[in-house]
Amino acid sequence: MPGSNSSAPGAAVPAAEPLQFSVHAMPAPGLAEGDRLPAPDPQQRRVGRWKMLAVLAVCAAPVVASYFTYFVVRPQGRTNYADLVLPTRALPADLPLATLDGRAVPASSLKGQWLLVTVGPGACDAACEKRLYLQRQLREMTGRESERIDKVWLVTDDAPVAPALQEALKHPVPTLALRVPRERLAQWLQPADGHTLEQHVYVIDPMGEWMMRAPVDPQPSKLKRDIDRLLRASSSWDQPGR
Repeated sequence: MPGSNSSAPGAAVPAAEPLQFSVHAMPAPGLAEGDRLPAPDPQQRRVGRWKMLAVLAVCAAPVVASYFTYFVVRPQGRTNYADLVLPTRALPADLPLATLDGRAVPASSLKGQWLLVTVGPGACDAACEKRLYLQRQLREMTGRESERIDKVWLVTDDAPVAPALQEALKHPVPTLALRVPRERLAQWLQPADGHTLEQHVYVIDPMGEWMMRAPVDPQPSKLKRDIDRLLRASSSWDQPGR
């Protein structure tokens, strides 16, 4: 039939050719081919940095507000017994810590609990033992809140620690004994004027911020009141355990 596309009977039907597509790179919107992306706007970078700082400030606000309320506003004429460290001083991420048998311990592992920190040489004398006992006493005096507190003894030399003392540090709740070079520790913790690094008990918050220093030979009951205030002030954002 004229104009018909029908094939004659028995004629071979040619195989269909597969479809083929070509992919071409698309230019970025608003750019001519060959152009480069414009350099980031310095103003936009500055705005981005300020936004990041604002987020960090919002995260830290509950902590700052709790310390400010209890230790700066001082309702009803309240005064703190220990020295409040303002601004607080962050635990150095590279502080070289090691167990008594030489195993390295990352400084970040200390975060997550309130810390009562004592400092002294491995040959712990009577004054050193008294501070370790005070450390234990303070934790036990906080009662139900004691699970939020860890005890840390920072040993500032390589001298051996007497086996009897090591055994005593295990009870009733273990004290974590870690070696650290004294000169490195002194870049973080500092004594009061006229005193040495070893004469104080230091209080570190769960974020690793040194924020309080007990006076030399403190009265346990007065120091406990300060610690109680810290625990109450931080109860909204700090929970027991790491």
